[in-house]
Order: sequence, then structure tokens, then C-alpha cells
Amino acid sequence: MTSAPKPSADVISQLAPSGVLRAAINYGNPALASKDAATGDLGGVSVDLARELASKLGIPVELVAFSSARSVVDAARQNLWDVAFSGIDPERAKEMDYSGPYLLIEGVYLVRDASPIRTNEEVDRPGHRIAVSRDSAYDLFLKREIREAELVRGDDPTRIADMLIEQNLDVVAGVKARSELDAQRIGGLRMLEGNFMEIRQAMATPKRRPEAARYVAEFVEEMKASGFVARALKLHRVDSGKVAPPSAR
Repeated sequence: MTSAPKPSADVISQLAPSGVLRAAINYGNPALASKDAATGDLGGVSVDLARELASKLGIPVELVAFSSARSVVDAARQNLWDVAFSGIDPERAKEMDYSGPYLLIEGVYLVRDASPIRTNEEVDRPGHRIAVSRDSAYDLFLKREIREAELVRGDDPTRIADMLIEQNLDVVAGVKARSELDAQRIGGLRMLEGNFMEIRQAMATPKRRPEAARYVAEFVEEMKASGFVARALKLHRVDSGKVAPPSAR
């Protein structure tokens, strides 16, 4: 089993310059984290990993809540976090360094029950409008891949499916966990079979912290190999993602 070494002083100083590990938690993706509406408490796989990392470093953790992936990326430019949980994408890599993936999440399409669209391949057609969460991993992917349909962006990942009804759109793109919740909440929607992409969810550190990035990459491999990620998925009842395979060395 891969095992992250005992962190050096350089690792700790780069990962947590303030002495507290500030972990960005995106609760907009229910496969990763959630926020209790009554208490504001954060929970989920990302939270468990952040706390375990802080424990290995021997320092406190501060959970910094964000409602979308876009806000996490924007916060990297403002030095508001030390470690984050993000889908791997070349555009985001300008702002952060990634570990290997710890989780694979499906990107799926939702349509109305009565929609003539039956397959993923039928989505990218002239006249089709696709609702997406702005600057999400699947938005960045679709921006490169979609040729004929139009992407219509919203800023609240919990309300993207509502745009289908409110703006009379044709398709909603999203992560499977969110899409399942939206289909139940709104009703009259169905998920197309299969997926249009597989989002590789990783841990990330801000640029120019090489010792921190190396340690986090080793930590992620340990968390996969030890079964920690699998246990966290089971604990939080996440069945819309799977543990990523070991990363190549």
C-alpha cells in the first residue's frame, strides 16, 4: 500500500502557512459534500479527507464553505484556501496543482419526459440549448466539445435544472448526484442513459507550493489504497461516484 511519508517542516509550512489548514469545501456537488440547512455544518467525503489530512499534519483544519466549483477557483486567486477538492481540468490547472484523482463522477444529461432526445449523441444538435453551472468541470468540458448546441449558464448549481423549466431549455448537464436530486425534486424529468463525461475529482493546492503538492498527491494515493475513500463513500451513501484507480507514478 502506498503510504504518505511523515510531513516535513517545509510541507507543513507550504500546506498551511498560517498554522491552520484551510480546506475549500464545495457543497454544491452532493457527491462531495453537503451543508446542513439548519446548522450550517459541513459533511461528506471532502470534509472527511480534509480532516484526515490535517490530522496527519498535526494541525487544526478550517473548513471554508463554497457553493460552487467556480467560487473555489476564484478563491484560489485570492489566497483563501490551502487545499481544495476539484475536478481536473486544464483551464483550472492555471490556478492550482492537482493530485491524481480520488473519485470518478459521471456527468449526465437530464431532459423532460416528453423530450424526443433519447441518447447523449442527440444532444449536440442545432437549436438545442443546454443548461450548465458556470465554470463547472462539465461546463469547461462541454465548452470544448459542443459544436452545434448552445450552452446556457447559471451561477447557482442547485438551480440549474430549474432553468430548463423557467427558460424553456432542452437539456440540463450536471453531475449524476445533483441530477438525481433535481429529477426527484422537480418531477417530469428523466436522465439519459450513460454519461457524456467522467469527471476526475482530485485534491488541489495553490500554485507555487511544490512540496505541498507532492505531499497531497501521496496522501491521495494512500487514502485510495487504504480504503479510506471507499469507506467515506459508503458512510455518506454516495452511489453516484466510484474510487479512482491508482495513479501512475
